[in-house]
Amino acid sequence: MADNFNFELVSPERLLLSEQVIDVVIPASEGEMTVMANHAPTMTTIKPGVVKVHSASGKKQDYVVFGGFADILPTGCTLLAESAVPVEDMSRDELDRRINAAKAELEDAEHHEHKSRLEHFIMELSHLRGSITQD
Repeated sequence: MADNFNFELVSPERLLLSEQVIDVVIPASEGEMTVMANHAPTMTTIKPGVVKVHSASGKKQDYVVFGGFADILPTGCTLLAESAVPVEDMSRDELDRRINAAKAELEDAEHHEHKSRLEHFIMELSHLRGSITQD
């Protein structure tokens, strides 16, 4: 049986989750990462995506995150999200609103690096929209 560890998902608005878990899949910037007990110490940035939590109680919960970073230790993981909501609370309209806001910011962006980051962010949000919502 796998060891449990403490996982916390924190957004600026509130603590969304703090409990013992078996594993957590996070959308790290370099690709999805599965975090389990006794994981090597790691810090990583988070891209827009879905955090999949498998609680020690057997419950599975998914959360949509919009960037941030994760601090991973052998005894736990804390994910500090720029914004996070349970996946069932995320609507296609909200994702469309975020995509449109990023597109508007892109139109006003002057620096190439900023434009490139915004284009990548829009692509990630569009992919996220396709993966969690039905047309």
